[in-house]
Amino acid sequence: MKRRQERVDAIRARSTERENHLIDEYRFGKIGRREFVRRAAVAGMGLPMAGFLAAACGQARDPLEQADEAQQGAPSKGGTIRVGQQTPSGALDPVTVNNQGGLTVLGQTGEYLIWSDRDLKPQPRLAESWSSNDDGSVWSFKLRQGAVFHDGRTMDAEDVVTTFDRLADPDNGSNALSALTGVLSKGGAKTVDASTVEFTLDAPNGNFPFLTSSDNYNAIILPKDYEGDWEKTFIGTGPWKLGEYRPGEGITLLPNEQYWDPARRPLSEKAEIVFFGNEQSLILGFQGNQVDYVVQFSVSGGKALLTDPTVVTTELKSSAHRQCHLRGDIEPFNDKRIRQAVALLVNRTNLVNGLLDTKTDIGNDSPFAPVFPSTAPDVRQREQNVAEAKKLLEAAGVADGFSVTLSTWQGFEMPDYAQLLQQDLRQANIRLNLSITDAGTYYGDATYGNSRWLDSQMGITEYGHRGVPNVLLGAPLLSTGTWNGAHFKNKTYDKLFADYTAAIDLDSQRAASKQIQELLLDESPILFTYFYYFLSGAKDYVAGIDTTAMGHTDVSQAGFV
Repeated sequence: MKRRQERVDAIRARSTERENHLIDEYRFGKIGRREFVRRAAVAGMGLPMAGFLAAACGQARDPLEQADEAQQGAPSKGGTIRVGQQTPSGALDPVTVNNQGGLTVLGQTGEYLIWSDRDLKPQPRLAESWSSNDDGSVWSFKLRQGAVFHDGRTMDAEDVVTTFDRLADPDNGSNALSALTGVLSKGGAKTVDASTVEFTLDAPNGNFPFLTSSDNYNAIILPKDYEGDWEKTFIGTGPWKLGEYRPGEGITLLPNEQYWDPARRPLSEKAEIVFFGNEQSLILGFQGNQVDYVVQFSVSGGKALLTDPTVVTTELKSSAHRQCHLRGDIEPFNDKRIRQAVALLVNRTNLVNGLLDTKTDIGNDSPFAPVFPSTAPDVRQREQNVAEAKKLLEAAGVADGFSVTLSTWQGFEMPDYAQLLQQDLRQANIRLNLSITDAGTYYGDATYGNSRWLDSQMGITEYGHRGVPNVLLGAPLLSTGTWNGAHFKNKTYDKLFADYTAAIDLDSQRAASKQIQELLLDESPILFTYFYYFLSGAKDYVAGIDTTAMGHTDVSQAGFV
């Protein structure tokens, strides 16, 4: 016991003020063991050290961690693992991919500096370690030695710098601008030496490691001379390499025998990723044994899988959701009272109990999902109030209601959600005309003026899980946000966002998040009505697949039992 305390004291003596504050938050019970380990890893203390401190400071291990370990399988080597997923929308270019079908593919052959795991903990991948200055405005990453691209070239700091310069350059149309705008500008990443990269940020950011991780799914590390031909090569440093790509159909992947981590080289002889155009065909293909695993299914589309004894379902709480934006720069939603009325007409209880069959957390019209530790727990929950909604509409001069077009695409439960909104809003004579298309038509070029998503009066858009809420707070809600379908511009919000992202400790984050939550309840630019659990399914003869709530799916250790 004495030697353990001496080691704790030694660690504290060389730790930063920020790190010691985190240790004290844990010691005095402000955060639990699971959250301490996660936040310590974000700060760059490393998982082994964080695990030692968690044990040394006396809190018991989380039962969920023990349950996770108990479920580890022992798959055998050999064979072909077959994975079913939705067809990617648009070209498979890591710079521009903006959909789950695409991100699942990127992570097979490409790798990130950090892997954001299902427990929201950052795991080292191409970065071995990271640390920051005291205010989180400068971050230094030490890179892994021995990682090589599939063409045999060694991955080094120049590859990392050019990758992030490419993503941060507004002239490239990068989808990662949703994460990096206002955080990291082109030129902000510098090579210190062949194995060290330093990021000087536009403003302090305590969660920056997550923005370099698989959370920022465009940020796979590419060779410095990448020219946009990824579909021809699928080049990366990952455990799989390209066998054959069949656009619109699927991909054959082969093991990368030169992968830097021998323990994570693929167990299977081959992996087949099969594309399905819609959820119905995906579920039927899974039930018909065309694939062994389905990356994601919804309650409404895959309810039969939940009771199938031959299917092992993984259920992950998440921050994933469907945003319903109300475009505030044009009629009718340029009047805040009308936006508030729409929000009050929605029966969230029916959505949770009916549409999602309780496999969801209720939303409160901000991106702060219950899964985020920084979510303020004491903000009032918005509930349906038809009478109050009608009063607001009358005060706004639209007591007789109005008509508006609601746009979305034919994915998962979103068409059903649109119909339920249509029914709820009809109670106040608001008439929704539904425009439901394929994903490509809905997203268009994903730029203002060229996208139903960003140009529609009202639209439902799927947003994947993130380990921290930064992207969900920035891209759709900042005045400069790249995904701001609501066209929401509010200087007070922009300032609160800056306060939140600069906050280092949990108390400061919650103080800022409470103000953000309350402001968004008042302004109501976007309906966040639920945060659904991420559901994936495996045949009972398959083990070893690791899926995150964002849709990243690691099949390198998958096999048959």
